[in-house]
Amino acid sequence: MSQDWKEASIDFCNALEAACINYRRRLGDTTGQHQTHSWDPGQIKWQQAAGEKGPYEFSEDVNSLQFKAMLQDLAEHNGVLSRDGWFYWTFKSGAKVGRKKRAK
Repeated sequence: MSQDWKEASIDFCNALEAACINYRRRLGDTTGQHQTHSWDPGQIKWQQAAGEKGPYEFSEDVNSLQFKAMLQDLAEHNGVLSRDGWFYWTFKSGAKVGRKKRAK
């Protein structure tokens, strides 16, 4: 199996998984139940980086279910949210997430 075929298959599976997560969320919304995302940032691979506003962490851990749940939660909050003392945002590409510890 060629590398291109493998990557296309993985992308297809990721798209199906994201669609299932969204479908389950919408089913919950139609019954009056709002599904909260219980993603664990500790189970996501983060990398250190530095930007114009100082150091931050980012992740592109697209094969992680926790990462996908986080992306869904961010999408529901227009690409930005605060949780447990951290500020999270989605980069323009949509497949990369940054986070920075909130000042106390």
